[in-house]
Amino acid sequence: MKEKDPNALKYRQKLQRGMTRWRHKIGNPEFNHEDFQLEYVEVIIPGLDPDFHNYRLLNLSDIHLGQWITPEHLEGVVKMANKEKPDSVTITGDFVSYILDDVAEDLENSLKKLKPKELSFAVLGNHDHWLSAERIREILHRCNIIDVSNDFYTIYHDEAPLHIAGVDSVMLGKHRLDLVLEKLPEEGPAILLAHEPDFADISSTTGRFSLQISGHSHGGQFLIPGLGTFIRGPHFLKYPAGKYMVGDMIQYTSRGLGTNVFWFRINCDPEITVFTLKSPEKIL
Repeated sequence: MKEKDPNALKYRQKLQRGMTRWRHKIGNPEFNHEDFQLEYVEVIIPGLDPDFHNYRLLNLSDIHLGQWITPEHLEGVVKMANKEKPDSVTITGDFVSYILDDVAEDLENSLKKLKPKELSFAVLGNHDHWLSAERIREILHRCNIIDVSNDFYTIYHDEAPLHIAGVDSVMLGKHRLDLVLEKLPEEGPAILLAHEPDFADISSTTGRFSLQISGHSHGGQFLIPGLGTFIRGPHFLKYPAGKYMVGDMIQYTSRGLGTNVFWFRINCDPEITVFTLKSPEKIL
């Protein structure tokens, strides 16, 4: 469903509601912190001012609220995130799956409880556009989450900058990296949020980003230890899960929180990622 096909969307909404009615039989609607894996990733950011050394970015991706992820799950995830005391939070798209009306209030109530020390940022995913990008953006605004889709925001520590940039959904052709680069200052390290991981093949060639953070793939929902996943699809053919080096840029693909189509995961736990940014001046 590359574009929003009304008939396909109605079918998937019906399927989602049907699966939700059977949730107690085929899945656990209650939150258990052991079901969610915290992944700690250290990243050396060239040009990062020592004032940002050990800066912690916590990333959530692919919430898909209303599929396997229930409001209780999301409340628990937010509590786990806050317990990590991140400096800032990033969210890399797909807040919902095929239904927004049923979960909009729960989504907003949970996102409002995110408590980073500084700021929260987000970009949208393809599912968000299929339902209503405008409504998702309104929720983000009310939750004080900065939407950096095709934009950027600069965090300053004293006068030292760290740019958090983003592109809108690549899958739906909403991305405008050219606009981001036009606006982005030439000085200061930059991190890119992009829902679709394979966009790293393009963003890395600019030489402007040290790290791209993505989701979209759910890690394939099935991982073979030592081999990875054989489940790959549009825009996650090359970088489906974990950390990669693409040119001089690090690409990290989160396994995400939720699921889509089928609800099970095998060796592919839902993921909350905590990035610790390292200044080269502090590690020499």
